Amino acid sequence: MPDPNAPAPSQTVMEFLLARRSRPAKMLTTPVPDRAALEVLLQAAARVPDHGKLEPWRFIVLEKPALERLAELARARGAALGLDPERIDKGAAQYEGADLVVAVVASPKPSESIPKVEQTLSAGAACLSLLNAALASGWGACWLTGWAAHDRAFVTEGLGLGAEEFIAGMIHIGTERRTPPERPRPDMAAITTWVEV
Repeated sequence: MPDPNAPAPSQTVMEFLLARRSRPAKMLTTPVPDRAALEVLLQAAARVPDHGKLEPWRFIVLEKPALERLAELARARGAALGLDPERIDKGAAQYEGADLVVAVVASPKPSESIPKVEQTLSAGAACLSLLNAALASGWGACWLTGWAAHDRAFVTEGLGLGAEEFIAGMIHIGTERRTPPERPRPDMAAITTWVEV
């Protein structure tokens, strides 16, 4: 029997979370959120656990011209790194085929009490919050990175990241062409341990 003193759930939110599904980036198209709509999504993304109020993340909004520039840079960097053509094409296509991407930049701050790992996890939480805010607002969205996002020269030249900064996620946002099929989900019994004493 339910505990009468238990808090009342927000049923709509729980239904969303239990059914949420990312949309593959290649299934996204225009229209994309305008600046006003995107600012609301970014506000939601910033409401994450942030021990010490350090704000160890920031956002770079990449619109079509910037994405085309980054695709060219990815091709140049892939060639300089000696990557095989298929891998280069895949890395560049992530930018060429996109209409709007938000780069979530992990930007750790010096702190004696908040370790970098906690700051990194906060940046990851910002990625998920942005992804969920976009999905909850009716947009299609996907969290990607890819080899270029981990290449120091690419993120320095293409995005102006500082030496201590790195890409936590590239959040693609747009209109979904079609809803993808559900995929297998984790076996909760296999990944959950109950500790009673």
